[in-house]
Parts: sequence; C-alpha cells; structure tokens
Amino acid sequence: MPQSDQTRQLAAARGGDQDAFRQLTDPYRRELLVHCYRILGSVDDAEDMVQETLLRAWRRLETFEGRASLRSWLYKIATNVTLDTLDHQRRRTLPTATHAAADPRDPLPGPARDRLWLEPLPDTLIDLRPTVNPEAHYEARESVSLAFLAALQALPGRQRAVLLLRDVIGWNASEVADILSMTVVAVNSALQRARTTMKKQQGSSRAAQPAQHDDPQTAALLTRYVAAWEAADSTRLIALLREDAVVTMPPLPAWYAGRAAIQLFLDTVVFSGPGQGRLRLIATGANGCPAFAVYQSGDDGVYRAAALQVLTIVQGQIAQIDDFLAFDDRLFFRFGLPVVTHR
Repeated sequence: MPQSDQTRQLAAARGGDQDAFRQLTDPYRRELLVHCYRILGSVDDAEDMVQETLLRAWRRLETFEGRASLRSWLYKIATNVTLDTLDHQRRRTLPTATHAAADPRDPLPGPARDRLWLEPLPDTLIDLRPTVNPEAHYEARESVSLAFLAALQALPGRQRAVLLLRDVIGWNASEVADILSMTVVAVNSALQRARTTMKKQQGSSRAAQPAQHDDPQTAALLTRYVAAWEAADSTRLIALLREDAVVTMPPLPAWYAGRAAIQLFLDTVVFSGPGQGRLRLIATGANGCPAFAVYQSGDDGVYRAAALQVLTIVQGQIAQIDDFLAFDDRLFFRFGLPVVTHR
C-alpha cells in the first residue's frame, strides 16, 4: 500500500472509521494468525489471539506513532498477547514426546484428556512462497511443519518468540528487542539458547525438508499411498514407509514405531472388521506437507469424516503419519472439507 494511502486510512481509522481500520490491518491477518499458531500450536487459539490483537490495536490506535511500521506494531501486540496466554497454558506437543511407543497387541487407549496436542494448520492459511528474507534461517514450509512446531514447544515462551521473530520472520535483533521490550544483548542471548535447544530437539530432522506436493516422485508416492489405504493393503502401504517410520493418532496417546509394529496395527485394527475396504482419502494440504482427509463408510454407504492425516516425507519415503482423529466436525470444517461424502 502506498504510504500516502496508508496515511489517509490511518487518519480515517483514528477518526472512528472501522472500514479504514480493516483495510489497514487485513493484509496482515493471515501472517499474524500463523505467527500466533507457531507460538501456541493451536489454530483455534491463534484465531482468538488475532481477534484480541486487532481489538487492542483499534483501541490503542492513537498510540501508534509511525516510528516503526504498522506491521511491526501489530506483531508487537500479537506476540505479547500470545505470550500472556502461553503463561497460563500447558504446552502442546505430539504423543511421541509424552508417551513411549505402544505395543500394537495392546488395546487402544482412549483420548488423553490431560494433554494438549498440536493442531494441524491448513495450507490455505500459509504463504508458502514468501519474499525471501536474508535474515531468516528457516524456509516457509519447514517453519510450519509439525516436527518444527513440536521442537519449538520445548522452548520457554520468550525464547520461542525470539527464535520466530529472528529466524523465521527474519527481523534483526534491534527490531525484535523493540517488539519484546528487551535489550539487544538479551535478544541475542535468548536466540543462542533457543537455537541450541532446537538443534537438540530436532536432531537430524533439520535435513529433512517437507516434500513438495507437485514433485513427480512425491506425486507418484502419494498415488500409491491412497491406493493402498483404499484397498486396505498393509503390505503395499508398509512398502512406502521408512524402516523407522512413526504413526501417531492425536488425541489418542498411543503411537507406533517401525514397519513391523505399524503393519500389525493396520492388520489387527485399521484394516480388520468394518474398516476393511471402507476407507476413502481426499487430498488436501496441512503444515506445508501432503495431507489427506480420511472418510469411513457405514452400512448405509455414506462416507463420514474419520481423520486428517499429515505426512512427513523424507528422501522419497514416508517418515511419519500424524493421523488426527476427527471426533467432531470442527477439524474438517477448518480445512473446508465436507464431513460426509457419497463417493
């Protein structure tokens, strides 16, 4: 937006023009939501944070002096609102960080009500090809991957914010210091600690960039993946997995590690009984990764929402399937997916 237009809209907004305020702030809503989501790991919570950010910005518009950009000012409000919420909330994660791998011969446990799990983020909310900032250390897809987010949740809130503002968004230390009301020395110290923790948490996974959806090799892999699921063919499905592959099923705490355990689970639970031959997959995108909406049919032939799978693909093989179970319709609504289909 040209500076002259922004100046006019800012004057109008300060005069009480809510339409002018929306025109000023709407260009930043999506990136603010993703920023809050990275900190909290929840789309629902992030949406609340954006609403609170815009409410505070509207009420405090007279305090915006223009010395920093409007974008930076909104990030300052959003970051601090989100950190305040984080102080009163348990950290979100995936079952791999809270429970040992399950034995597929044991009965499935119920949902873990005492845990907060990471939520998947629709790709429609992410700018997957943003302007490259030379200060950024993470590319867009990696910075919203579930592996990155799970590692990020191990950081204290302020370190989490510093790492995101410096290494993901790419602002310099002085800008981050202003946003967080810290000194530059404190920002640099927090960043070093955050980077060290992230390196330990992620291990070798930094080398595994999320697969591009339109890569021919990935497309062929995903075609075989869908066919195996819909045919309830565990042998064909297991052939697509890494030897050390992992399957999680939030909100259930149980997860399975390795081809043998996963195949036994598929054969005795997922592909047995009423699940055999009654699954249909519809492609979508989540967290910068290939994803599928999974539907299961009943005796009436209607396919109903069952789960949303997010796939991590490493060097042409599936390394992890995070299978978010749909116990209500909210997950599918968030992705703009139908909850029933007659396919």
